[in-house]
Amino acid sequence: MPSLGADMEAGTLVQWLVQVGQPVRRGDIIAVVETQKGAIEIESFATGTIAELRVEPGQEVPVGTVLAVIGEAAATPAVPSAPAAPAIPPMQPPPAPTPRDSEPSQPPPAAPPAPIAPEPTASPRPWSVDHSWIRSSPSARRRAQELGVDLATVKGSGPHGAITREDVERSGGTTPAPPSHIVLPPPPPAPPAPEKRANPVQAMRAAIAAAMSKSNREIPHYYLGHTIDLHHAQTLLARFNEQRPVETRVLPAALLIFAVSRCLPRFPDLNGAWVDQAFVPATAVNIGVAVSLRGGGLVVPALQHADQLDLVGIMDGLRDLVARARAGKLRASDLSEGTITVTNLGDQGVESVHGVIYPGQAALI
Repeated sequence: MPSLGADMEAGTLVQWLVQVGQPVRRGDIIAVVETQKGAIEIESFATGTIAELRVEPGQEVPVGTVLAVIGEAAATPAVPSAPAAPAIPPMQPPPAPTPRDSEPSQPPPAAPPAPIAPEPTASPRPWSVDHSWIRSSPSARRRAQELGVDLATVKGSGPHGAITREDVERSGGTTPAPPSHIVLPPPPPAPPAPEKRANPVQAMRAAIAAAMSKSNREIPHYYLGHTIDLHHAQTLLARFNEQRPVETRVLPAALLIFAVSRCLPRFPDLNGAWVDQAFVPATAVNIGVAVSLRGGGLVVPALQHADQLDLVGIMDGLRDLVARARAGKLRASDLSEGTITVTNLGDQGVESVHGVIYPGQAALI
């Protein structure tokens, strides 16, 4: 179970996307894990063959638990030269039937019919019956479990067709009734008590609070500020966007990430982490971006190798990160490989931010 942030202590395996004996490559999506910040796709750390799956779906295990064993990839055996085919004697004509053989005989007894396997009963799952992963938000999956709705029957209205909590509630699902052959006694006359359900937003906020408390407690903070005139940059950006369709225009946030990604190689002491009483510089520039979720909460996925992307590539990557974060489709590498974070609230009228360093990193811009 990988650590997907300093605030994560355990995770629940939702679904395996591989089987024993299946070959995988490093970076392939092999499982889905539920954390306090939603469902995360887990990538393989190595190339090889799945030798063992040690954790069952639905099981919660602490960070560091071995989920699966990946062995060496099976070598392709050399094709041996085909041995000479044995000589086949010529077929002899069947013997003529004797009078005894020509007599009518009783037909052989019919084989007993094969037993008919009982049809599996449908159960409410946040994924389809064939276990293929369905694009949906964490709150939508929880709501589907509460209402007994199969997400395979719900049409999503979110980014890239993702199913939202509202889509599930509009589907009109209700908890399946018990089988007709079971007679249940009537409930005793008592005033209905309010049902207590886990609030995913509160769970996420608890995780955020734990991470921020850890950051303030363990990372020494000091703040430096500088005023930069962005009038010229905004003018150039406006001219650049005039030639592009509205849906592909570049936002000022992408310009800020672009600038930071080009500066970090010159200031490597900001791009890394303090580990085991020593600073460890990062080998890549993976810029974390704070993304607010529509249902509440905050995640900080990372834009991988931002220093190797041009301005349009950064905007495309930023748009993809935001869409997947709000659809509950982030990967483990999105949340665990950030080397520095950029936060921007200027479009909200904020003049300055005294932020909190994301645990595991050394700086916030």
